[in-house]
Amino acid sequence: MSALAGLRVLDLSRLLPGPFCSLLLADFGADVIKVEDLGAGDYTRADPEGFAALNRGKRSIKLDLKSGAGRDAFLRLVRGADVVLESFRPGVMDRLGVGWERLREVNPTLVYCAISGYGQDGPLRDRAGHDLNYLARAGLLALSGDADGPPVQAAGQIADIGGGALMAAFGILAALRSGEGQFVDIAMADGALSWLPLLAAKPSSRRGGLTLGGGILCYRPYRCADGYVALGALEPKFFAAFCSGVGRPDLIDHQFDPPGSDAHAEVAAILLERTRAEWEAFNVQHDCCLEPVQELGEALADPQFLTRDMVLDGALGTPVKLSATPGDTSGAAPGPGEHTDAVLGEAGLTGEEIAALREAGAIA
Repeated sequence: MSALAGLRVLDLSRLLPGPFCSLLLADFGADVIKVEDLGAGDYTRADPEGFAALNRGKRSIKLDLKSGAGRDAFLRLVRGADVVLESFRPGVMDRLGVGWERLREVNPTLVYCAISGYGQDGPLRDRAGHDLNYLARAGLLALSGDADGPPVQAAGQIADIGGGALMAAFGILAALRSGEGQFVDIAMADGALSWLPLLAAKPSSRRGGLTLGGGILCYRPYRCADGYVALGALEPKFFAAFCSGVGRPDLIDHQFDPPGSDAHAEVAAILLERTRAEWEAFNVQHDCCLEPVQELGEALADPQFLTRDMVLDGALGTPVKLSATPGDTSGAAPGPGEHTDAVLGEAGLTGEEIAALREAGAIA
């Protein structure tokens, strides 16, 4: 049996944070029902490959929450659900008549999770934003890059996924474990800020001067003969192994020198002398935490990730490996409204009631 078998999730979210959260739940057996509007639905459908990657194993219904009949149908679904997940701005669900207070009247044990940019309270609760904005507000963007350069934008959506989706998945499971109906308030800006636990007590930290952010020569990317490598020799034994391996034991005592120092220039010159493949072979021999900087296509073809089932046809597998109840990533993404009739039927609506809803334009 799957770890989350029997868990039913009504997912009203769109784009990346909410769907990634419900993807984690679906991969481990939750019945995730995407509740999409009668128009475009989840905006990610405009990117078929991206939509398929984020929504495998889910079901889809098309429902108009702005209509009375659509709201009533949704409330019928809520009675049999364990979780409602949404990512609207604060107050939208209340204006539609299906906010937390209304839903808990229908289902007192419901876990309701709202993912938003800045949370349900605070001066910025109504402000629009995206991943880059939340990283900027939380101080994480300002810390990324070299001291003499601009902030460096990450390619991965740290706030969306790390601050939003992962925090929401944890919050949902924690609330379910409590056995009580709860409102789970997830702010992506909060989640991004929480990624800085080692620096929160050091508010004077600045870009380029961080131990783990490029401020020491033993923990930085470097150019090599055919690209870049990442030297992560943080512990003295690893840096000593690197220096000894290249015949430069005199550099061992300079492990924590800053970029721009003479020792940094020496290390940079040494790493320019070999290719990525040659440095990888060197790392195998000397065990010094030195890896090639791979392009995405190279990473997707890497035997390490292939062996771990992290690369599927056009998508990524689950990084969570359970020994007894592993995830199942084989499900297909749903077509828009593909399961409307089946899901409403499971909620107790008759064929005549479903037909009437369709006639009224409340479902599709």
